[in-house]
Amino acid sequence: MANAPIILVPGFWLGGWAWDEVAAALRAESHDVTALTLPGLESTDADRSSVTFADHVEAIVEAVQAAAAPVVLAVHSASGFSGYAASDRVPERIAAMVYVDTAPGIGPLDPGFRGVERPLHWPAIEQEENLDGLSEEQKETFRRRAVPVPGGVIREGATLSNDARRDIPSTIVCTGFPSEQVRAYAKEHDWAWLAGIAELRDVTWIDLPTSHWPMWSRPAELAVIIGDVARAAPAMRGR
Repeated sequence: MANAPIILVPGFWLGGWAWDEVAAALRAESHDVTALTLPGLESTDADRSSVTFADHVEAIVEAVQAAAAPVVLAVHSASGFSGYAASDRVPERIAAMVYVDTAPGIGPLDPGFRGVERPLHWPAIEQEENLDGLSEEQKETFRRRAVPVPGGVIREGATLSNDARRDIPSTIVCTGFPSEQVRAYAKEHDWAWLAGIAELRDVTWIDLPTSHWPMWSRPAELAVIIGDVARAAPAMRGR
């Protein structure tokens, strides 16, 4: 049985380029890989004023539907929201989900956000995020290539209605916080980015201690995790 095609979706401020090392490692193992750049994140010159959350979901859905077979959809950070919404739209086209230091998010990330866009604010990143294992060169590349996130993506969400999304085999890769802590947070707090965990019926938890951007700090190990899911996914959906 052939491996499932893989679609890689980056989080805030990033384009498909953020997955370059992981994508190269996967392709070296003969995986079919697509790394997405979501609308408004193509360049700093892109018009983000009218980009919506629905636009991001639609871009993922289109990539999923364009694949030759049901895919492994790997989403990072804030794309856990748009990725989970896409799984509600086309669950039959998704063989498995991989949440990379994120989870299935439900509802708006920040409904009170009123700006046209949110640029990368590096001091906040240093204060709030795990940067373990990132080189100074990688940090500088991130700052240099970061693109502001469209405001609509931050303050909008989607209505989920397809129960089949809950049966998609899902792997949650915990990097910034251990899986035990993430599961505890999901039970104890009403946080939008963790809200979908309780809905999932088939979850595998993997700890990969490193930065919030494991595609840079531990790309080889992350590629192995995603590749293993892609090899197993066709059989998983058939059980």
